[in-house]
Amino acid sequence: MFSSVLIANRGEIACRVVRTAKRLGLRTIAVYSDADANALHVRLADEAHYIGPAPARESYLVAERLIAVGRKAGAECVHPGYGFLAENAEFAEAVAAAGMTFVGPPPAAIRAMGLKDAAKALMEKAGVPVVPGYHGELQDPRFLKEKAYEIGYPVLIKPVAGGGGKGMRRVDRHADFEEALQGAMREAAAAFGDSRVLIEKYISAPRHVEIQIFADAHGHCIHLNERDCSLQRRHQKVIEEAPAPGMTPAVRGAMGAAAVAAARAVGYVGAGTVEFIAAGAEGLQPDAFWFLEMNTRLQVEHPVTEAVTGIDLVEWQFRIAAGERLPLAQDEVPLVGHAVEARLYAEDPTRGFVPSTGRLVALEFPRGEGLRVDSGVEAGMTVTPYYDPMIAKIVAHGADRTQALDRLAEALERTLIAGPRSNAAFLAALARAPAFRAGDFDTGFIDRHLADLAPAADEPDRAAAAAAVAALVADEQRRLAREAAARGEPAGSPWLATDGFALAGSSAMVLPVLVDGERRIARVAFRADGPVASLDGVVAAEDVRLVVADGVVYALRRGRQTVVQIDESGLDHDHGGGDGVIRAPMHGKLLALLVDKNAAVDKGHRLAVIEAMKMEHTLVAPFSGVVVEISATAGQQVAEGAVLMVLAPTV
Repeated sequence: MFSSVLIANRGEIACRVVRTAKRLGLRTIAVYSDADANALHVRLADEAHYIGPAPARESYLVAERLIAVGRKAGAECVHPGYGFLAENAEFAEAVAAAGMTFVGPPPAAIRAMGLKDAAKALMEKAGVPVVPGYHGELQDPRFLKEKAYEIGYPVLIKPVAGGGGKGMRRVDRHADFEEALQGAMREAAAAFGDSRVLIEKYISAPRHVEIQIFADAHGHCIHLNERDCSLQRRHQKVIEEAPAPGMTPAVRGAMGAAAVAAARAVGYVGAGTVEFIAAGAEGLQPDAFWFLEMNTRLQVEHPVTEAVTGIDLVEWQFRIAAGERLPLAQDEVPLVGHAVEARLYAEDPTRGFVPSTGRLVALEFPRGEGLRVDSGVEAGMTVTPYYDPMIAKIVAHGADRTQALDRLAEALERTLIAGPRSNAAFLAALARAPAFRAGDFDTGFIDRHLADLAPAADEPDRAAAAAAVAALVADEQRRLAREAAARGEPAGSPWLATDGFALAGSSAMVLPVLVDGERRIARVAFRADGPVASLDGVVAAEDVRLVVADGVVYALRRGRQTVVQIDESGLDHDHGGGDGVIRAPMHGKLLALLVDKNAAVDKGHRLAVIEAMKMEHTLVAPFSGVVVEISATAGQQVAEGAVLMVLAPTV
């Protein structure tokens, strides 16, 4: 076994590798950019070294800097994690040239599987089933269009290089092929520097099933069963599970044998994943699956395999890289219960899944039987725009699929994230979706059900917002009570009323607030047990968790976040009606009268200032006129609706 490891990555995977490496007795060496100086993986490692500015191309993707750190720190091996340089053959070669061991497959295997067209040709020779299509070198548009016609529509245009769905186009009609091809080539060139594409038959109701394989340097290769990754959005995996719903021993045997054959065909060593597409309309069949690609690294979703097998895949990676033999034979690989993983991201599903950055004001993950959380962030840290916005991977394991999904949904709904938006509610809805639970799903499931899973944010969560308003008012009551007690004064403000006390016959107040950035008017009633708030007639819900920070309340309910604060920009309002009567918009203290009786004012002229909720509210004239009456005195406590003055319009 090695004595030290350089972890050439960041975030949750770096934290994941650190924990296993320390358990094995390895000295852990982390790297960090400007944006990650205080990151969790930096603090978990035994030592950490700076590698450059925040953008990955200037830090985590600079192989020379990583190699230099490894040499300086005396690392015996380099674990690349996933992403960044994990599947870069040149980096693997540079690691070896520097006298360190690359914890991953041989560079030749990485290259063999790096280009989809070459990989598919290699798989055909190895007897691995491949989706019907054209994977050749000729890229003439007219020729490709002819090939698409021969294959039969619908077809998929896919870039030869890269992945993640970039450059991929589905074409249903021959007449649409040329335009789709041009778009796919442009996007592929921009994303991967390679405009070449391949054409494949589109599989109806496709399921995305992958096989985890492991091979050692002594000629042994096994698979650790499958994972179903069919729940995807824009070709990106969202929820993964093991075993695959509807999997049979016959299909698992056939698919596992094909994955092992694929690995042997490229002389593979270490952990890898062979991905297949399966026709799902008639259920999984041993003769209806085809090779997609091979990921020559650890996968994001590897924890579900660990949950059902009890195997630490990172430990196996280290042991295989150190020259050890596989610890198990194929018939010894366990498969216990069911596991499911959700990728928790800082993004807003109600607004098209746009990334959401900012400081994590609060972050709490649930604990319980069968739950595992892999994360690279903590409360107080900042989600930056420089890297993948993953907050955590929530993994649930149960005796069966129903129990695992129940545990996952409950865990997501109990997760507290204040600050950036998250997809927690969306993921919980997915885990509870009846059709998904019944096994009626494929890779298009999310797109078909998106309106139900992530409804547009047309309206706020009023019940959560009302709870936040009540918290703001209660906080103000406590502040005023403390100040009054410090002065030795009785609590005379109506803000402090807890028994239904009201001035001028009013027992409530209106309060301008911002709810998720939108201007709203809340109403607060004062009762013996505290303030009761409502928004548009909807009262506060009881299942709301509140986080108050810097005058902002984050209301978390069922995985959805609602942000509420006082509407400072909306405090200078016309508070008079057409009759010219100027009334107090809320309970508060009349700080100043800015006009005298008989004064002439123009429309919008500032008339008075009321202090409430630690904010100053300015009242302005609704029209041009003359102040004919003043009914209040500066310094006086006034109730919502109390008459302050009367204006007469200018004739």
